Parts: sequence; structure tokens; C-alpha cells
Amino acid sequence: MEAESPASAGASEPRALGTVDSIGSQLSRIRRKLFTWDILKTIALGQMLSLCICGTAITSQYLAEKYRVNTPMLQSFINYCLLFLVYTVMLAFQSGSDNLLEILRRKWWKYTLLGLADVEANYLIVRAYQYTTLTSVQLLDCFGIPVLMALSWFILRARYKVIHFIAVFVCLLGVGTMVGADILAGREDNSGSDVLIGDILVLLGASLYAVSNVCEEYIVKKLSRQEFLGMVGLFGTIISGIQLLIVEYKDIARIQWDWKIALLFVAFALCMFCLYSFMPLVIKVTSATSVNLGILTADLYSLFFGLFLFEYKFSGLYILSFTVIMVGFILYCSTPTRTVEPPESSVPPVTSIGIDNLGLKLEESGLPETHSAVL
Repeated sequence: MEAESPASAGASEPRALGTVDSIGSQLSRIRRKLFTWDILKTIALGQMLSLCICGTAITSQYLAEKYRVNTPMLQSFINYCLLFLVYTVMLAFQSGSDNLLEILRRKWWKYTLLGLADVEANYLIVRAYQYTTLTSVQLLDCFGIPVLMALSWFILRARYKVIHFIAVFVCLLGVGTMVGADILAGREDNSGSDVLIGDILVLLGASLYAVSNVCEEYIVKKLSRQEFLGMVGLFGTIISGIQLLIVEYKDIARIQWDWKIALLFVAFALCMFCLYSFMPLVIKVTSATSVNLGILTADLYSLFFGLFLFEYKFSGLYILSFTVIMVGFILYCSTPTRTVEPPESSVPPVTSIGIDNLGLKLEESGLPETHSAVL
């Protein structure tokens, strides 16, 4: 067997060093791409929203298990009233096209449909727990993510890359791990009274959530956060109030009020109000899809708190599930989506200043031809 010559050994050493340097530079480039300040800020904002959802889940579970209070519409009604008192009143003092009466005159029917979708999405998901299992709700609730992506594709003209679909798959894999941990930990003890009805309610609720989130992203990015929250507060209060009188008046009459129950209602309302107030801020700097991926960890936060509050059994799969969801969320945020502009037409585009600017553009485009014809 021939010994390696000194010359060949000296030549292979630089190649090995070059390979190591290349791998190191690639890893450094990936680290800089995945852990930028914007992505870290998005992660922090998403987890803040998850904690708000966790707060609503814990207070609702306390009311249901300890005090036998099941009034999801009343809880939502209080939240919509807070939105009305803060943001709708703010719109009432605005001037010009941002005034409450002007918005109602031009777009009242659109915001009526939006308020209906938002109210019923909240109600259907909560009501589904009475018919189907916890596993079904957790899994089928993820149906809203592909619906949201499809609506964003057609309505918001968002265009996704392969990495985005991989990231969504990774997040859904993390949800599947969480559901498996629930089953192994023995939390799946409710078989449901009518699983098919419950599953249909979850799918409808998830779809309505997707519609509401797409509308929210459009309004927040094209119009204003105050307009979205003010209109949702107005029509949400009206719709949930009417539905409250129809479906929950008997349940409300049976409540044995004391300061603890009142405090739980206040805590739920504050968590929900914070969720509604902060979510438009996060959607404005990211997208509705990335926000919905980020808040998949809300169930896990509820489980972690449930270990101490409701004596849940711990499983290492919960940590694995949280890690997988966060990896998918970071992958999704690492590459921005692309927005396709609508096809160009002969009419000059309307700028963000408003529709009144269109006439000025037409005049400017028509004047040069007029002068040249005279000359």
C-alpha cells in the first residue's frame, strides 16, 4: 500500500479547511437569516397573543368546572362592549371620512357581515366542545390555516414559497404531537354527545375565523386599526347582545353571582380585549397567517398552567410539540411572502391619498397631449 506523498497531503489540507470554512459561513448565514431582530420581535408578539388566549381559556375553564357557568356569548358580549366603549367612541370623534357616521353610511353592510362572522366564529368553537372531543377541536381548528392561506391568495394576492408550505406542515405536525400527548396523558375523557355535529361546528368556526382574519388584515393595512376595532365593537355588541337574549338568558339567570365569579368574568374580558387590541398591531407588521401559526402554542400554555391549576399529567411530548411549532413558525417568518399587484389598466392607479387624487392624475396625463395637439 503506497504512502501518501507530502505534496498530496499538503493539497488535501487546504481543501478540508476550505470545506470547514464553507460550512461555517453557511451556518452563520442561516443563523443571521433565522434570528434577525424582526423575527425575534414577531415571535415575542405572537407569544404575547398566545398568552392572552391562554388567559381566556383558563378563566373559561374555571367558570365551567368550578362554578358550572357556561355562558360563552355573555363573555364575548362583555368584550365587544369594551371595544365599543373605547374604539367606537374614538371613531365618533374623528372628522372627515374616518368619522363613525361616514363609515356607516358607506360600508355598514360590509361591517355587519364582518361582525357576524367574528361573533359566530367565537360561539361555534366554544359550543363544539359540548358535542365532540377535545382532540377533534384541536385538530379540526387547524383547518382555518389552509382556508386563511387560500383566502389570502385570492383576496390579498399573497404568494407563497415552498418554505411557507413546509413551515405550515411543521406547525401542524407539532399540533399532532400535542394531541398525541393529550391522549397519552389521559385528557381525552370526553367522548362527546354527537361527534359529527361538533366536528361540523369546529370546521365552520375555523372557516369564519379565517374570513375574519383576512378582513382584519385588509382593513388594518389598507385603512386603520381603529376602524376595524370600532366597527367590530359596534356590530359585535349588537349581534352578540341579540344572540345572548335568545340562547343564554336561562343560563345567565341561574348564575349564583359572587365576587369570584365576577372577577373571572373581568379577567376573561380583559384578556380578550388585549387580544383584540394587539392582534391588529401584529398583523400589520406580519400577516394573518403568521399570527395564526404563532398562536398555535396557546393550547400548550394552557396545558402548562393546567399542570398546577387543574392537576393535568405532564408529558415530555408537550415540550417537543412546543419546539416543533416554534421551529415551523420561525421557518415561516424567515422568508417574506410576495404580494402580486393587480393587472395594470389604462386608468392611472389610485394612490393611498384617496380616490380624489384620481382626477388630478387624469388631468396631468391628459394635459401634455392637449398642448402637443395645439402646437
